[in-house]
Amino acid sequence: VVHGRAARATAFRMHRMANVASADILVRRIDPGDRFGWLELWAAYCAFYETVVPERVTEHTWQRIVSGDSTIGALVALHPADTILGFAHYVVHPYTWGEQPCCYLEDLFVRPAARGKGVGAALIEWLLALCGQQGWSRLYWMTREGNVVARRLYDRFAVRDDFVRYTVAVRERAERAAPGDV
Repeated sequence: VVHGRAARATAFRMHRMANVASADILVRRIDPGDRFGWLELWAAYCAFYETVVPERVTEHTWQRIVSGDSTIGALVALHPADTILGFAHYVVHPYTWGEQPCCYLEDLFVRPAARGKGVGAALIEWLLALCGQQGWSRLYWMTREGNVVARRLYDRFAVRDDFVRYTVAVRERAERAAPGDV
């Protein structure tokens, strides 16, 4: 993880490279000093999706994000006063239909007061630039069908495909299974 002047220089280069329209938004990789601002937005994000993430999982997620040796990364969008306006969590993984890894944008959240001001677009643009810089083959994400505000943003970057997501909660499934069913 790069800190201080080097982090600001990298953030500035990526900001320019991503061609973000608003000079009032700085996007950069998250760093350990962002913990409390991130926690605030993480709690709001979980509330938005009406989910409760245990504190130990939140801590584990934070540690993976800032460790620098995980396939999970995060970006933050900042106001000039260093207020975190939004975050993007991403996961880089192998891709069986190509030779290069790809990037899954797992979580994107923007502070409600900052929505519609280019923050989400800046985070996506920065991540797209990072994908290009790292040689990742594609960027993909999903959202709820009814999240029309986010979908308006996403429609500016990509065309929705026709894939349907299926999720199995493995532990819960095993707990429900009768002996001999597993």
